[in-house]
Amino acid sequence: MRQDTLVSLLGGKRGAFDATAPVVVFILTWLLTGNSIAWAAATSLLSAGAIAIVRLRQRRKPRAVVLGLLSVAVACLIVLYTGRAQDILLPRIVTNAASALVWAGFIVFRRPLLGLIVGGLLGQKTRWRRDPHLLRAYSAASWVWVAMYALRVAILTPFWNSDEARLAVVAGGLAQIALSWPLLVLCLIISGWVIRVVLPPDHPGIRHPVDPAETPEPEKSAS
Repeated sequence: MRQDTLVSLLGGKRGAFDATAPVVVFILTWLLTGNSIAWAAATSLLSAGAIAIVRLRQRRKPRAVVLGLLSVAVACLIVLYTGRAQDILLPRIVTNAASALVWAGFIVFRRPLLGLIVGGLLGQKTRWRRDPHLLRAYSAASWVWVAMYALRVAILTPFWNSDEARLAVVAGGLAQIALSWPLLVLCLIISGWVIRVVLPPDHPGIRHPVDPAETPEPEKSAS
């Protein structure tokens, strides 16, 4: 399966742009208006609304568009309520922490999300779960995604906790951009490598799950 297909399903370049553009608008407005949180929140919300309109006209999934707009709205409300510009990072920290827990939970319950996603794209549904080698490979590769979400939390949290608002907002915003599309691509590359390493050399690959129940036993030679 091509990596760009999986990237597209997970948001891709458009998803990364939609998530980071309102943050960039917030930072620039906040700096240009002398650290005005009200102006920064207003322009960030307007940019998110404009992006949502464009995506709906492009016939993107309404649910994803609404969730994206809602996340920006929540971030702006938090910033306006607390009066701390660095709180613009808080929703991203919370969502990444939740994602790490969800991915880890699915691994523990032997339903790694990477397998569910790839299996769905390949039309296998959950047939791959009957293949112990694929199940192990998808589980190992899914830990890479847990690490990606945890890394985002680990990097963004110190900026959010900082008392230096200018450093927190600017550096935290830049870190958020760097941790979006580039980190996603790196995660895909590493998780794909993990799958290839974990699968036995004679395994037919992710497109061909092996069901031990359907594999005929070798005939015993006559003694």
